[in-house]
Amino acid sequence: MIAALRKYEEVSRTDIARITGWSRPKVTSEVGKLIKRGILMETGEGESQGGRRPRLLKFNNVLGYIVGVDIGATSIDIALADLNAQVLARDCGLADVRDEPLVLLGDVKQRILTLLSKRGLRADQVLGVGVGVPGPVDFARGVLVAPPLMPAWEGFSIRGYFHSAFPSSFVAVDNDVNIMALGELQAGAGAGVDNFIFVKVGTGIGAGIVCNGLVHRGSSGSAGDIGHISADPNGPICRCGNPGCLEMMAAGPAIANRAVEAAQNGSSLILAQKLSANDGALRAEDVAAAAREGDRAAIEIIQNSGRLIGDVLAGLVNFFNPSMILVGGGVSNIGNQLLASIRQAVLRRSTALATRELTISYSPMSTEAGVTGAIQLALEHLFVVQDKTMKYI
Repeated sequence: MIAALRKYEEVSRTDIARITGWSRPKVTSEVGKLIKRGILMETGEGESQGGRRPRLLKFNNVLGYIVGVDIGATSIDIALADLNAQVLARDCGLADVRDEPLVLLGDVKQRILTLLSKRGLRADQVLGVGVGVPGPVDFARGVLVAPPLMPAWEGFSIRGYFHSAFPSSFVAVDNDVNIMALGELQAGAGAGVDNFIFVKVGTGIGAGIVCNGLVHRGSSGSAGDIGHISADPNGPICRCGNPGCLEMMAAGPAIANRAVEAAQNGSSLILAQKLSANDGALRAEDVAAAAREGDRAAIEIIQNSGRLIGDVLAGLVNFFNPSMILVGGGVSNIGNQLLASIRQAVLRRSTALATRELTISYSPMSTEAGVTGAIQLALEHLFVVQDKTMKYI
């Protein structure tokens, strides 16, 4: 029933009976309990189907609030929403996940409290918090396990930290790419698509897998960690200790490093000028700018990264047979050269049947996917069914 209300926003008792298979008396009983407790409210009348006009139901959006937190390697995005997933306030800022968890999460907590204060709300009115973090997450415990980008967070209870700050809330923690996939599934290009892959290309590379309309996390929560698939067995050693991992070869830092090499060895005058102007440092955005100016070295760097990503994705396409691949993350802003190279590599190395109806595109939600997914993650776990009776956590 809760899933029906979340999916359709407003439903009638008849709709609930049809979707859940419950008898009319059971629907009446359960709906009555939730209305009495203030969780549901009647909003008006729907269209008549030949008899009396049905009364429509929706969540009581002032019962409490949800917070979505998307923590990236270099940024944080926070949204305050009601129980109907309508965003009420946003905040974002720079971050460094190499910081101690108490430092970074302390900043996040203060930002949330400020959002609440500006709307005259209290911390105990937060009923759910969804958090995405850039590393392998033990989903059942809500902790990171051997995270390459953030070793200080190993085993730290993110769930416990937020629950102590917002004691009325249920806290769910997941990998940042999974919440992006969930965001696309709920409100983006993935809505209504049963099988697709969301690929994040940024400081690292990861994939969120949607299988049969649900985010697939695997037996221990580490499904989709494609950044540590070998792209070149003779490549440089990755943070994980293995040679030639995909993110070591094709993520944002790898693109920037190759650009510095091109600037220093005389392959690109444009990149050399940018290197000098940027105090000896380059970013993926600088490579994109050089490529737009027609710089051959910059174009080749982008194409090479796209080819490496596409080669790995081709294996996933042959294995999983998704109908869609969405590419997001900071490096996705680098331009169409990257996407074209990914697409060419996938089509070249995948079977004809696996790619017959496959679409590959940039995520239309862009940076919205993560925080949208974090809100949905919290809402998914806010209500549970226990002993055949709907109970509110």
